[in-house]
Amino acid sequence: MTHDFSALANFGWTAFFHSQLDGEDLTDLTPVRVMAVHRDCLHVMAPAMDRTVPPFAGMAEDEGSCATVGDWLLIDPGGGKPRRLLRRRSLFKRRAAGSEHKLQLIAANVDTLFIVSSCNQDFNVARLERYLVLASEAEVTPVVVLTKADLTDAPERYAREAARLLPGLLVETIDARVPESAACLAAWCGLGQTVALVGSSGVGKSTLINTLTGIERLAIQPVRADDDRGRHTTTARALHRLPAGGWLLDTPGMRELQLVDVRSGLDNVFADLVALAQDCRFGDCRHESEPQCAIRRAVQSGAIEAARFKRWRKLAAEEAYNAESLAERRARDRAFGKMARRVMKDKEARRDG
Repeated sequence: MTHDFSALANFGWTAFFHSQLDGEDLTDLTPVRVMAVHRDCLHVMAPAMDRTVPPFAGMAEDEGSCATVGDWLLIDPGGGKPRRLLRRRSLFKRRAAGSEHKLQLIAANVDTLFIVSSCNQDFNVARLERYLVLASEAEVTPVVVLTKADLTDAPERYAREAARLLPGLLVETIDARVPESAACLAAWCGLGQTVALVGSSGVGKSTLINTLTGIERLAIQPVRADDDRGRHTTTARALHRLPAGGWLLDTPGMRELQLVDVRSGLDNVFADLVALAQDCRFGDCRHESEPQCAIRRAVQSGAIEAARFKRWRKLAAEEAYNAESLAERRARDRAFGKMARRVMKDKEARRDG
């Protein structure tokens, strides 16, 4: 079977994915991109193909082997069964909500992350930092998009506060209802590019999606007068086609965004504090009551904001706890898997004997 790889580029196919193919794959399998993940099937697309296929999942103990929105799969063109998950260029994940320590995959192969907040009571520095950590860990370009600029007399104040969070951070202030205002985002929405949107409920993500796609895809709920927030209207992650040829992925408002396996991203977003900690007297300094703590000295002198220091410590503690808990669960799963295989092997041996 031959494939039109130039047409696949319209769906985000690049040399990174092409390099993972071999002659056998090109002959027997068809590359498709996951547009949406449903409970019992995947919605996939490719040139001249738009269909649902069975779910794809690798070994049960390898949570990262399950397909998520944005993934590239190789499928059997006849029966449509997924055969192989291509290596990802980027991946967003989090600890799933609830008490059980599991990973939840959010999106794969994203080029740019639009971190959507608004110029009102919803603007939250700590939440923005969480999303920046996710973007940094995934090595995806973050762009902070501040909506509802028309509702304040000083939108530049919100933009300045957001820009301070990371050197070189791109910040755009818009009215999400107006296409001309949102046109500043076009540079990240071109042919084959994939943009993901994250942000809490009520910041105007649905409005922005409708404006960027040019289609009234998502219902808009009214904003509550008491806190300037709306009810979230998106219930599932899905890719939407953009007029300029890119792809836009909405992620439902994540009320419990627990970070896990993001140590590198955390160090990048708080690089100034990480570097300063190297000057502490003790290598394992917890920055509490230890003598000659460079961090506490900087906070006391005003060189470092106390609030930023507290946010860093909170996120670092959360990430460490979740990573440790996840590692323990994986170890338990591996031990249980080995035990189950040993039991089955003993049963087979007794039966054959």
